Amino acid sequence: MTHATEFAPGLVIQGIEAPLSLSSYRLIAFDMDSTLINIECVDEIADAAGRKAEVAAITEAAMQGVITDYKESLRQRVALLKGVTVQHMEQVFTERLRFNPGAKELMNAAKAAGLTTLLVSGGFTFFADRVKAGLGIDFARSNMLEVEGGQLTGRMVDQAWGDICDGAEKRRTLLEVASLMGISPAQAIAVGDGANDLPMMSACAEAGGLSVAYHAKPAVRAQAKVAINEGGLDRLLEVLR
Repeated sequence: MTHATEFAPGLVIQGIEAPLSLSSYRLIAFDMDSTLINIECVDEIADAAGRKAEVAAITEAAMQGVITDYKESLRQRVALLKGVTVQHMEQVFTERLRFNPGAKELMNAAKAAGLTTLLVSGGFTFFADRVKAGLGIDFARSNMLEVEGGQLTGRMVDQAWGDICDGAEKRRTLLEVASLMGISPAQAIAVGDGANDLPMMSACAEAGGLSVAYHAKPAVRAQAKVAINEGGLDRLLEVLR
């Protein structure tokens, strides 16, 4: 990878000549947990079961890329959520979940420039569908928790597209949406923070599109064309005008 340059304080670019034009892109894809929003939802749900530390340790290892089988790591974490109520998930949403700084501004700028917006998350539909609505995102794909009698069963539900949205599925979804739009991944931007975002980020970057790391793990920052290490998501608009 080309030598990284500090474009502005806390904003690093590599392999690109900035500023670029936002309107030259057609699609922007976002991770959700710790990217569009301030929390890892699975960790906060686990708090109700008294298992936050246990679940958060698995989440951190998965995001750092230490655990390479994301699907298995998620199944392990979801199993520990058994018995947590839907009411508690409502509390997590209303009391703990916040959009990260600059999320609305970046989304509005992307929409004004004519970009299609996509949320692809290893998190859960319970939150992703609300985040999609709250930010006016066009499409969302995430994992569905199984609920029986108002409580989590510790399992996930298979969906039409597959079982679990992991890194490979994020990449496949981005490429599928690009294909349906009739565009190349070179016209796409992928924004994320964890190891499971690297497949979709590299799908963009390798085609000549843009990969963006937001307050990301070191391995993700190292591979991104743009790394936002300080400030909000809207700092991407310093690079894309």
